[in-house]
Amino acid sequence: MSDFRVGIVGCGRISVMHLVSLANIDGVKLVACCDIKKDRADSVAEKYGVKAYYSYEQMIEEQNLDAIHICLPHYLHCKVACYAFSKGINVITEKPMDVDFESAKAAVDMAKAKGVLFGVISQCRYNNSARLVKNAVTSGKLGKIIAAVSTLTWSRSDDYYMESDWKGTWDKEGGGVVIDQAIHSIDLVNWIIDSEIESVNCSMSNRGHSIVKVEDTAEGLITYKNGARYAFYCMNNYGCDEPIEIKLLCEKGKVVFGYDDAYIYYNDGTTEEAHQDVNTVTYEGGKDYWGFQHVRQLNQFYNALKGKEPLEISGEEGLKTHKLIMEIYKKGGMKK
Repeated sequence: MSDFRVGIVGCGRISVMHLVSLANIDGVKLVACCDIKKDRADSVAEKYGVKAYYSYEQMIEEQNLDAIHICLPHYLHCKVACYAFSKGINVITEKPMDVDFESAKAAVDMAKAKGVLFGVISQCRYNNSARLVKNAVTSGKLGKIIAAVSTLTWSRSDDYYMESDWKGTWDKEGGGVVIDQAIHSIDLVNWIIDSEIESVNCSMSNRGHSIVKVEDTAEGLITYKNGARYAFYCMNNYGCDEPIEIKLLCEKGKVVFGYDDAYIYYNDGTTEEAHQDVNTVTYEGGKDYWGFQHVRQLNQFYNALKGKEPLEISGEEGLKTHKLIMEIYKKGGMKK
């Protein structure tokens, strides 16, 4: 079987996580990249020996692609995905799925109708820490989840937002700390609890930024139909990026974990723990808070494309967290 022909749409900062991962996955060949900023596309094309494009439509029309990776501003994710679906091309997109629920749901429906794969990046689910906790819950070793809490205290200055032409906007980013930074910790808890949501009660505010109108602080309580209650707090007004912390109170034990480490304390006195592997892939220019598991998720996507296994984080799966994020914004009352 010949290699899958792949293109990347968007050559900004996050694209390095996809570019490096693709170079470490068998059976996949990057053939093209695209960005409306010519210098970005040209730089990636030169480094990886592929053809540069400045229009994703032209790239898709000319390259006979099997899949594209979308690394664009949030509001373009589903627009570009649907164009690819219309041409019978598989897609994996960076989070979030979009800036609204309707666009994301329409993209999921279109992918299903066209018979192509739609993957959504949630790389933190592939951390050893998250896998240990998920397995302990799924196997029943921890019993029923009673309550969960997540805390994120990071730093995003006005200068950070000034460097971008779309960050910190309602129409292009879809919000602030919730949709861009806390989305991963919220996704992890939502995935582990794995129940329909009963209610969302939250508040949000901009307390420390003068040049953007989106929220920089949010807190809330999410209740689930299985009885679990999840409290979250996130803000990006701190002086640095502290490790996120997630705690679970369960019938048979307690859990404390983050992106790198997990500790489970069972009521019978036994313990389990997991830690990040020594990195075998170096994402030059990547950020530590992006983690190191894009390669695991992308490898799983291509195994699914090869028919070896089902796609784990499909569009349908991604909608679960996306729906929750949209409900947080609805109840938070800031988004116009």
